[in-house]
Amino acid sequence: MKIKVKHAITSHNPVSHGGRYSVNNQDPSIVDFSSNIGPAGMPISVKSILKKRLNQMEYYPDSHSSDLIYGLKKYTGLPESNLIVGNGAIEIIYNFCSAFLSKKCILIPVPTFGEYEVAAKLADCKVTFFKTMNLAENLDSFISQIPVNGCIFVCNPNNPTGTILSKKQLIKILLAAKRKSCIVFVDECFIELVPQSNQSILNLVKIYDNLFVLRSLTKSFGLAGIRIGYAGASKQIIDILQKMKIPWSVNTLAQEAGIIAIKNKSHLTKSKSIIKKESSFLKSKITDIQGFECHDSSTNFILIKTKQDSTKLQKKLLKHKILIRDCKNFRGLNNHYIRIAVKSHKDNIKLLQALEAVV
Repeated sequence: MKIKVKHAITSHNPVSHGGRYSVNNQDPSIVDFSSNIGPAGMPISVKSILKKRLNQMEYYPDSHSSDLIYGLKKYTGLPESNLIVGNGAIEIIYNFCSAFLSKKCILIPVPTFGEYEVAAKLADCKVTFFKTMNLAENLDSFISQIPVNGCIFVCNPNNPTGTILSKKQLIKILLAAKRKSCIVFVDECFIELVPQSNQSILNLVKIYDNLFVLRSLTKSFGLAGIRIGYAGASKQIIDILQKMKIPWSVNTLAQEAGIIAIKNKSHLTKSKSIIKKESSFLKSKITDIQGFECHDSSTNFILIKTKQDSTKLQKKLLKHKILIRDCKNFRGLNNHYIRIAVKSHKDNIKLLQALEAVV
């Protein structure tokens, strides 16, 4: 029997990401610079609550994540009706595209996070790209290309470049998109790891009904393995996403971890302090190594241009127990770009020693 499947699925190519399982080397002593997790890791309070809640695993989780949504209400200042929780930010991206973007025109600045493109294409969208290494410098040109009755994706700060748009610039995009009945999807998964300023527009979902803001607890609170993300939007958008959510997609431990994590704002302060100090340290030292050029970044990772082939460089560094992100699969980049996370000073020294060894 020949099974018919829509072309968007048969032509689908999953996005490759960083992390320990991205390479065929599971040596626990490898320091992972390929994943952009906050340098302070997981709060101790979260580790403690997870151990205490193991006896709850025989019960189904709350399908509505009610306690976590209530905690996020206090954490964000948004009403519960403007919030949704997902099994990582990824689930929310795919549900959003499936619910709202079927066969629409989509505009994505590149290089950026690859899941926007593939999720939109699975929804049979026509995707166009705006090539820029710094959207702030080409803002007017980007705005002129906003599609009518479509959607634009903006990662702020952007992964992998680390560039950031100001609130003023984002509002300019929002107003222009509003005039064209276009939805603006803003990914703020790294916004809480920006040491210098707060350019979040999460609170503006109460004003702009064409705004959708994605957040993640993965990066900010070191919960990558647990999978927990959330988003803010108009009540109309949230109601639709709630209807199509898979039941129990956010497990009990993830909900408990999220509730405790967002009570620990001092953890974010600690992470931002490390990022501010260590990012400057890394940029200074890496720039001094022949053949490496650091892009200016506002957050907890750095995009590096290298004269070496990125895949070969990744393999060389693995021999020194260092895993970096090979950026050749980012649309708009090539095999001369790598990305590193900003980690502890001890780990950053190991990275620098390894880079110097492979020059």
